[in-house]
Parts: sequence; C-alpha cells; structure tokens
Amino acid sequence: MRRLIYTLSFTIIVLACSATNNDADQFDTRQEPVVGNPNSEYSLLFIGNSLTSSHNLPELVKEYAKTQGKNITVASIVKGNYALVDHWNEGVVQASIETKTFDFVIVQQGPSSQPYGRSLLIQYGGRISQLCKSNDAKLAYYMVWPSLAYYDTFDGVINSYRTAANRTNDILCPVGEVWKSYFDETGDFSYYGSDGFHPSLRGSTVAAQVIYESLFSD
Repeated sequence: MRRLIYTLSFTIIVLACSATNNDADQFDTRQEPVVGNPNSEYSLLFIGNSLTSSHNLPELVKEYAKTQGKNITVASIVKGNYALVDHWNEGVVQASIETKTFDFVIVQQGPSSQPYGRSLLIQYGGRISQLCKSNDAKLAYYMVWPSLAYYDTFDGVINSYRTAANRTNDILCPVGEVWKSYFDETGDFSYYGSDGFHPSLRGSTVAAQVIYESLFSD
C-alpha cells in the first residue's frame, strides 16, 4: 500500500470530529436495525468495539472521503469489548444488513492472534460475509493490532485477519499491517494512545485513510 499522505486540511477536520466523540459509550447501542441513507453515494456500516469507536473512526472515514470528492454516510453498531460472535448473537447486525441499504459492511473485533479469537473471527466473519452477499453489500475486515505489551503477537494478528478475508474473498483493510510497517521503519509508536492499546488520534486518522483507500481504490 502506498504511503499515506497527510494534509493540513484533513488534520483540522479530524480534530473537529474527534473533539465531540471520543468514547465508546457515546455510540448508539440500539436494539432495532440500523438503516443506511439511500441519498448518499455510498452507505457504510461499521461493526466492532472501542477500537472502532475511538475518535469516532466512522466519521473520520466520512470526512476523509469528502476530501477525495466522495459522498458517503456512515452508521455504527459498536459496543465495548464485543467480538463478532457477540454482535451476531444479539441479531442487530443481521437485521441491519437485511435492510439492503448498505454498500459496505466493515467488521472488527480484538487482535485475534490466538486460536480461539482467530476461530471466532473466521467463523462469524464468514457468516456475516454470506449475509452481505445475499443483500448486495460488500464485507471488509478492519485489521487491528495487538497492545504494546503483546507486540510479539503482531504477525499473528495480521495472519488472522488476512486469513479471514481470504477465506471468503472479501476486502481487507490492512490497518494493523500499515501500523507495523511504520513502527518498524521509524521506531515511533505514536499511533498508540496512552493505554498502549487504543489508538491515538493520529492512529485513528491513519486507520480512516487505510479503510477508505481499501474500499475505494481502483
């Protein structure tokens, strides 16, 4: 993936977006289906946990899309500490995708470097993939990263998300891979936030750009 280029204008937009929403608890946790906006060029549904809600990542993707001349709308089903199995068992994900109002569904769970987490990512990612294909939506995996304390598992995280996406021929948004490449080249870990796991604003900004480019690159 080509190196991401940051612009002053987008940095200002990012700061404005994150100032009002930097907490997973502020996200909508409704139990009825989420519906996309038919008036936008593309509608995106994000499914995940606090790694998605940090700095309101969906909104950062939307604002970055504007800088690229693309009109998108975003919606989220996000709950702290949730894996895909938790979302699946609640049923809101299925009902939302079945509205047929989303063009892309972006899924994320924890690092999933270990066998149990990897199996859940593959199994329930596969179920969501089948549902997307039946409802005219494209599935994308938002590859995350391990905590700094478990940095040695980074390759396992990358492998798990690549395997999940390849199994069903879905889109991979290799955010974790981009992060690791940057860390290995620079020794600068500023994409991590103060807790050594959740992203800093800079880290979420990079994630937003990688996700956009993965969905819309020619």
